[in-house]
Amino acid sequence: MAKIEVNGVGLAYEILGEGERAVAITPGGRYSKAAPGVRSLAQALAQDGCKVLIWDRPNSGESDISFDGETESLMCADALAGLLRALDFGPTLLVGGSAGSRASLLAALRHPQVAKALFLLWISGGPIGLTVLAMHYCAESGLAAARGGMERVAALPMFKEPLECNPGNRDRLLGIDPQAFIARMQDWVRASFTTNGSPVPGLRAEDFAALRLPVLILRSGASDIHHPRAISEAVHRLIPGSRLAEPPWGDNEWNERLAARDETGEGLFSRWALLAAPILRFSKEVWPS
Repeated sequence: MAKIEVNGVGLAYEILGEGERAVAITPGGRYSKAAPGVRSLAQALAQDGCKVLIWDRPNSGESDISFDGETESLMCADALAGLLRALDFGPTLLVGGSAGSRASLLAALRHPQVAKALFLLWISGGPIGLTVLAMHYCAESGLAAARGGMERVAALPMFKEPLECNPGNRDRLLGIDPQAFIARMQDWVRASFTTNGSPVPGLRAEDFAALRLPVLILRSGASDIHHPRAISEAVHRLIPGSRLAEPPWGDNEWNERLAARDETGEGLFSRWALLAAPILRFSKEVWPS
């Protein structure tokens, strides 16, 4: 496992392939680089001449646990930019889905020198979709801390992987003052919702116009309540010169992935290798030969 400290947080990562076209893949939730589908996508890109970064965000996989960020998305965006700088990746095509799309958008906005282009899918939004995120990733942890301190937080299923993969994370988590943690979760819940007409939490409507780079957005499925189609279309309208494209799967993909996860444990990103073809086409437009 390769690991490097960025902004005081140890980040685990892996680089696949070599070449001038640098790509960083950021999945959603708190899923790690070991989530089924992430590596297979990276391998497919690497086989076509890309240098590909897969990494564990703070609070996922083998990376360190941290709640120091103003929001989790901002913390992950700054971590991604810092990691790309530390690895001397140069301007990079940021590929992000769900929470990874927010981190990629924010990284490109806050650190434009690291971003060559954006490839975004499954952009979270809408009242129900954002409420689910706030409840699962913030409210559940805050409630656990209120009822049983950080020991109860450490017992939550969402922390199973980072505690098992990174032994130091248990001490990091248990060392947090419960009241300070609850206050941070209150802040993160508050920041989970959109304001002032923006379709994406953490960004203002006018921020999208400041993105001056190639952007390709995959249209979300009409059946996807977690990543509503209207949100992908709104982001497309707000980013000058962005392109909206159809995904390489059917309209019910997200619901099918949720069902497969619950029934067989298959994984939400298990079919992400299908993204290789559109990402490669886009990358060759961004880096013309």
